Parts: sequence; structure tokens; C-alpha cells
Amino acid sequence: MSAHHIAIRSIVAAPLLGESPKGGWSAEIKPDDSVHALIAVHTDAGITGFGSVFTNGGLVEAALKVLEPLYLGENALEPERVSEKLNQNTFWMGRGGTLTHTISGIDIALWDILGKALGQPLGRLLGGIYRKRVMPYCSVLMEEPAAMRVTLARFRAQGFRAFKIGWGPFGRRLDAKLDEAIVKAARETVGEDSQLFVDAGASDAYWPNGLRWAINTSHMLAAFNVGWFEEPLKPDAIDDFCELRRQSAVPIAGGEVLTRRQSFTSWLTRGAFDIVQPDATKVGGISEQRRIAWMAEEFGVKYVGHGWNTALGVAADLQLAAALPHVDLVEFIGGSAYVDGILAEPFKLDAEGHLEIPMRAGLGITLDPAKVARYSPGAAALFTQPAA
Repeated sequence: MSAHHIAIRSIVAAPLLGESPKGGWSAEIKPDDSVHALIAVHTDAGITGFGSVFTNGGLVEAALKVLEPLYLGENALEPERVSEKLNQNTFWMGRGGTLTHTISGIDIALWDILGKALGQPLGRLLGGIYRKRVMPYCSVLMEEPAAMRVTLARFRAQGFRAFKIGWGPFGRRLDAKLDEAIVKAARETVGEDSQLFVDAGASDAYWPNGLRWAINTSHMLAAFNVGWFEEPLKPDAIDDFCELRRQSAVPIAGGEVLTRRQSFTSWLTRGAFDIVQPDATKVGGISEQRRIAWMAEEFGVKYVGHGWNTALGVAADLQLAAALPHVDLVEFIGGSAYVDGILAEPFKLDAEGHLEIPMRAGLGITLDPAKVARYSPGAAALFTQPAA
């Protein structure tokens, strides 16, 4: 070990399960399903970095075994180079899938280590601190209008001033009046002074609607001053996205299921999005997220990270929000145990509905081992340095 080289000794994963929030999927997530895993990178300096992966924990554990020969002994102070090494040497095993998801968590953890080793918040290392607080939007599933009002009233009372409603019955009942009633109920509940976004969730299995539905729906949403229309079309329908963006009455958002920076290039060059939404816990980590965000900047496309994940994903998004010039929102799942229930100091809104961006070293947050253990039988390995 030296000041210039901190070696990776081991990387372990802990699947989260027991209170997995519903996703609104047609094949609904059950509480004991694993769709997120936490990652810890242990080093010979005694510094541990933490990351988060948006996929099944068993897949993450398998991917770590495959990647192990590539990362063991590597310099944990060089996240972009190490992550690129993992990407470059695994293309033939299915790039963009489980391995890319797992590399995402490793990359986030390596940035966490770099920040801790240098005693600096990641935002500074990623380019500088543009802001020290940012507005979280409370992300919740759509429900029937009466239930939608109850849910949103609860989170508005907690202090949120921006909201996204998504999935659920919207667009799936082929009932335009129901869709409008849900959005109307939402707008009336959150008030005209709150931002409101709508997510169709067309990456769901067997999405039933096409371009004409999306165009018509965009005009309905405009009447309620909706800030963006997210995933209104199947996630590979790039031609339809381009046409929808031309005809839509509201901004069009998407990109959460795309992985690797390269897959975003055509969507940006062709003008498919007003708002691009990569997920740091899937796309390849902070290293890829930052490159995508800057590429979007060159094309006049707004970057808002997709954050339907964990407290570590929120922490990564907050540091990126500090380090990029035009980020004014981060996604925050309403009422998720994996966001609210695993930190020593949970995130807290200020009086104006903003989150402070942590200025402590690395990701700036601290996991609580006892809390994490409630949701993961493998939690202890995250916090235990391997024997020499």
C-alpha cells in the first residue's frame, strides 16, 4: 500500500430483500424479490467503498466471480480506468447486461473510496461544486384517483414540492378518461405550486400503446402543466420517440433501461429526448453517468438521473447534481425502506423541499450495519474487512 496505490482486496455483494417496493410492473415485484444489491469494495488501506446495483442480487454475486480476476489487486484510486478495464474485457459475455449492472456498483464504490482517501466529496472530484442543495422529486406509483390523492397528500405533508406519478393503471386499462382523472387528482392534490411529472412506464412487459396514444396523451398532460412525459413508448422505439418529441405538447423523457454510454449516442444525436434519464446503478456507474450527462449538455438535452434504487443511488445522484451545471432535480422514491431505512442519518428535506448535498468525503453518507442487516442476510460481509 502507498499513497498512490490502494489495492482492491475483495468485492462483496449483499442483495436487498424483504421490503422491496412495488414497481408497478405487470409481473409485480414481491417484497422478498431481490431487484437491488449493495456492493462493498474492500482495500488494503482499510478503506471500504460502497455502491448499489439495480438487478437481482444472485446475478450480482455471479458477476463478481466472473470479474474477480480483472479487479483483484487493482488500484482502487482509479475508478474510470478500472471500470473501463472491466468493460473492455467482458464485451463477449453480454455487454450491457448483468456485468454492466455490476460494474455500475463497483464504479460507484471506487469513486467513494477515492473521495474518502482524499478527504473530499465526490462532487469536487467530478469537476467542482455547482450547488450544495437540490430539489428531490417524490416518485410514487399511480393509483385510482381517490387513492392517488391520499398518497400524494401524505408526501406533500412531509415537505416534498415536486412529484412524479407512474406506472399502475395508467395507459394499461386503455381508458383515456381514467388516465386523465388520475392526473387531475394528482395536480389538484399537489397544488399548482408543485412540479408534477408523469411516467407511463412503457418499458413494462407487453406495453399496449403506440405513437398515436402518446401524442394524444401528451396534449392531455399539457392541460395539467405536467413537466415531462416519461417512457411513453417502448424503450427501443427510437423513430417513434423522435416523432413524438416533434409533436408532443410536453417535454419527453426516457433512457432508464439503456446501458453503457455508447447506447445513448443515437438517442441524443437524433433528438429523441428532451430529458435523458440514465440510472447510475445500471448504466455503468458514476463514470458513465457523468459522460452521458455531459454529452446531453452538448445536444441541449436536460439530464435528470433515474433513481428508482437505493440510498446509495440517491447519494451518487446528489454528488453528480453538485458537479454538473444544470441539474435541478434528483429522483427520490416515496416511502422505500431501501432509501429511508439503511442510513445512519436518513435524508431530510429542508423547509423549501430541498435535499442538502453531503459535503463529507466520498459519497458523503454512512450505512448503518444493523439497519442493512434487516434487509440482507449477507450484510455483515459489507462491513467486515477480509482477513489478511
